[in-house]
Amino acid sequence: MSYPQELRDHLGRTVTTVCRCWRLTRRDGVALGYTDHDMPLTIDGTLCEPQSGFSASEAKRSLGLQVDSVDVEGALSSASISDADISAGLLDGASVETFLVNWRDTAHFTRIGFSVVGKITRRDGSFVAELESRMRSLDQPNGRYVLRRCDAELGDARCKFALGSAHTGTGAVAGLQNKTTISASGLSGFSTGWFTDGLLTWTSGQWNGEQVRVRRHVKADATVTLNLMAGAAVPGVGDTFTIVAGCDKSFASCRTRFSNALNFRGFPHLPGNDLAYSYATDSGNFDGGAVVR
Repeated sequence: MSYPQELRDHLGRTVTTVCRCWRLTRRDGVALGYTDHDMPLTIDGTLCEPQSGFSASEAKRSLGLQVDSVDVEGALSSASISDADISAGLLDGASVETFLVNWRDTAHFTRIGFSVVGKITRRDGSFVAELESRMRSLDQPNGRYVLRRCDAELGDARCKFALGSAHTGTGAVAGLQNKTTISASGLSGFSTGWFTDGLLTWTSGQWNGEQVRVRRHVKADATVTLNLMAGAAVPGVGDTFTIVAGCDKSFASCRTRFSNALNFRGFPHLPGNDLAYSYATDSGNFDGGAVVR
């Protein structure tokens, strides 16, 4: 990293006036600024507010490919970072730039770190976010897993299934039963379970454009209930959405429910550990044929 000469000269003094600032860029592109100084500072065009209560733990840098991390702690605030924002995943994978700034002359600053938000812990109205270095991306699984079940999303470019009116629906939130369960209108023409494991996309309201997995779809008389994945954003009554039929990713469902076996993206003939540790019996079929037919 390079320091501007003015900042380098300032750091060489006996008494310095430096602080740290953070610029958080959320997954939706919104940029927020924070500082551990007691006054607002504008750094690189971003206003950094002090009321967030941000504080950072000791940071360290390592040679080689070891992953470095530092914790940043702050208070949940509806004007800055809310519990709903975290639940909606807006901070998942967000980028965080750390600046060292001369608060007497904010034109003199340098970026001393670039991280991404990793694990976030919430408790008692506050949060602790672990900031991971870019080296973390090298420690992530890449490529495909060899699994029996499909790893494509129904209707995407890899699945190639043509979604029609029978497999998609539109609706609105008619009521909230709890944070993860809603009563929906507009889906009365679909049978129970049709949208279980499906993908719901909000088309209006606070979470417009966000997606959430449907854990359970139940139709009882005229009432349609959708149980959403835990941790999803809580919608408001009247929010509209589109929804896609669910798929349990099994070869049997792909073949019988969607007639799309040729595009199945799993490995249904994978024997598995249970077969690998078994032993030959008289009743077994060991002709080398397909496990799934």
